[in-house]
Amino acid sequence: MAKLAVVADIGGTNTRVALARGPEVDPNSVARFRNADHSGLTEVLRHYLSDRNARPAAACVAMAGPVRDGVGTLTNLDWTVDRAVVAEATGATTVAVLNDLQAQGHAVDHLAPEHLTRILPGAPGNEHAAKLVIGVGTGLNAAPVFRLGGQTLVPPSESGHVSLPAQSAEDLALRDWLVEAHGSAGAEEALSGRGFERIHAWLCDRDGGTPLEAEAIMAAHAAGDPRATHAMRVFATLLGRVAGNLALTLLPFGGIYLCGGVARHFGPHLTALGFDAGFRDKGRFTEFMDQFGVQLVTDDYAALTGSAAHLAELT
Repeated sequence: MAKLAVVADIGGTNTRVALARGPEVDPNSVARFRNADHSGLTEVLRHYLSDRNARPAAACVAMAGPVRDGVGTLTNLDWTVDRAVVAEATGATTVAVLNDLQAQGHAVDHLAPEHLTRILPGAPGNEHAAKLVIGVGTGLNAAPVFRLGGQTLVPPSESGHVSLPAQSAEDLALRDWLVEAHGSAGAEEALSGRGFERIHAWLCDRDGGTPLEAEAIMAAHAAGDPRATHAMRVFATLLGRVAGNLALTLLPFGGIYLCGGVARHFGPHLTALGFDAGFRDKGRFTEFMDQFGVQLVTDDYAALTGSAAHLAELT
């Protein structure tokens, strides 16, 4: 039997913890902790393991923030996480700390078919073809996934902070507005939860109207509001362009995987709103883009699965 492992996924508001053996997470073991109620990760892990009288041999933490050399700082929380902290809290001898998108990358080969929704068909790739995960949620990020022998390599990335691509007069107008209003026109400034709201606010500023929060914009779109639909179309098209740029940079013939809460909310609408047109808008490389399949990840526990899969390869 595979060794017992504890895995954790730290977000800006909550931390989820679970037990796993090999790449399989026990769904009945998943617990959620509100970060504001705890002094740090050590307290969360000790509380979780004490309640279950569990002694894991391995531990992996995925976190919403940059990680370098096993040390990470959360973007929206004053917690610093490193391997020594995790080892002390869990007693584990095999320990890893990943960016949450790296964990999503380690998960893609272990996701059940019912947790994947096809957006673009693509062409089949071989088992060692590169893959790409793109996370769209509170922020934006992307990471490549490589298979080298029997190991999965997911290099860290901060791709969400590259410049927003502009291929039309409207794109340029949005870019200039973002710089004036928010000081930056990085891709994340338009392609995230707050970014979606900023696109709508830009349209209101241009045409007149009252800016809305994300849920209200989507509700207005469902009710037939043209400005809300326009905002969603701009978002979907720009997401397609960013995904297409990353595809040409990395050549992920093994597929592209969209994940994150905002991606899941937009998933049913992406094709109708122009994601595919933005993705394929590459001039003489338009037909070349048809090789890249795109799927939406709907498994909310994928980062836990990826953390478990990473530990299984390490042990």
